[in-house]
Amino acid sequence: MSGLAFHAPAPRPMRMADEDRLEEQKVLVADPHEDDGPHPDDRIDDERHDEENRLKPEFFHAVIDALEAGEEPLVYDLVEPLHPADIADLIELSDRDQRSKLAAAISDLMSSDVIAELNDHVREEMMEALEPEAVATIVEQLETDDAVQLIEDLDKDDQRAVLAEVEAEDRAAIESALAYPDETAGRLMNRHFVAIPEHMTVGDLIDYMRDQIDLTHEFFEVFVVDERHHPVGTCGLSWILTTPRNIALADVMKRDQTLIPVTMDQEELGLMFQKYGLISAAVVDESGRLVGQMTVDDVVHIISEEAGEDVLLLSGAGDGDINEPIREAYGSRVRWLVANLGTAVVGSAIIFMFGAAIEKLVALAVLMPIVASIGGNAGTQTMAVAVRAIATNQMTRANTWRIVGRELHVAVLNGATIAVLIGIATGLLFTPELGGVIAVAMIINIIIAGLAGVLVPVIFERLDQDPAVASSVFVTMITDSMGFFAFLGLAVASGLVS
Repeated sequence: MSGLAFHAPAPRPMRMADEDRLEEQKVLVADPHEDDGPHPDDRIDDERHDEENRLKPEFFHAVIDALEAGEEPLVYDLVEPLHPADIADLIELSDRDQRSKLAAAISDLMSSDVIAELNDHVREEMMEALEPEAVATIVEQLETDDAVQLIEDLDKDDQRAVLAEVEAEDRAAIESALAYPDETAGRLMNRHFVAIPEHMTVGDLIDYMRDQIDLTHEFFEVFVVDERHHPVGTCGLSWILTTPRNIALADVMKRDQTLIPVTMDQEELGLMFQKYGLISAAVVDESGRLVGQMTVDDVVHIISEEAGEDVLLLSGAGDGDINEPIREAYGSRVRWLVANLGTAVVGSAIIFMFGAAIEKLVALAVLMPIVASIGGNAGTQTMAVAVRAIATNQMTRANTWRIVGRELHVAVLNGATIAVLIGIATGLLFTPELGGVIAVAMIINIIIAGLAGVLVPVIFERLDQDPAVASSVFVTMITDSMGFFAFLGLAVASGLVS
């Protein structure tokens, strides 16, 4: 880490220029002390935000202009009413060389909540600019899962330096989480939870929570455990508040619960919360002991992350993050372009095989890209459906062949429709015989595209590989090469070209 630290600017009387600038921005900035009407943090009619709750360009440029003019107090006044998530957005919208200056101008506002909301790449960049003591202070203010996410992005040396400054209890929790594989429940879980023995009454539980529980940590339900600290049931807060004090927890607790192993992958975790409509769930270790909890607010981030990841993997775009360093973006994308170059050679080799036929009938060169293009689109459609079905557990080993049959049926119908259209058009522009050839080739290629689009992801999934990673490269190769081969081969076989 470098020696850069963020310090709040010393307060001073506002200059006339500052007052003038604030007056100019009165449409953008509401009085934070105004009691009438919506407050600055309200999301309704907030003039810093557009109708989609994004920061308005005018507000962003007002902050940056003040920053570039060296008017730090004005920057602070403009940013102070914002929600932590909006402050994070403001930092991400800024250029890389502006972020440290902006953070220095609003250092009092750079709370743990802001840090937790930052994009991974931006957060890593800013943490590397801070001294270990400053990072440790932020870590101690975060929930365990957010703290782990911050620490894991740092280099090993920086991790050790920061953890050395963290209090022993927090350090032990973070080191325990880091021992689990990345993107598993053990790494992501929150270690702050409420667990009580089942012999207590509702009144005992209420008194215990009032006297013992740190209410700075949010929770939605109380976990009931046995003498081995194994979860045996749960009590929702609504149940606790509406049940007479003398009732035993064993009589009202919900014994059916969904337990999450510490080794469960985050994608499976997200699907479980979706399937069972969970608000929170207990996380257990290999021996069945309660060690943490997952809550729906964390799972929402996981679901969003996994959905975006699958889309980007289909395109071979790597992280696909606009804040990703250029070198990493280049490395993640170029390898798939090189692979695509290799598969494109297969299609070119097939065209070369029929070079003499193309020379004799130029119309073949005009029409063959249409066959390959339509087949590629058909394959991409089916592949997207298959990858999503696999990711959401809609397609498993139990129904794979039923879905293959369904997609084959759709491909036949699509192929017949497109074949009629392209066959008629080609027959009118060239010859009826050529129209018949391209119609048959189109049906063949779309059927092959449909099969490839569903079978390639299934094969990758059976090989324990992410079906979204390389499916598009292979499906494109199959549809292009088979499209060229079917069209040119039929043209030669039909006698159109001697």
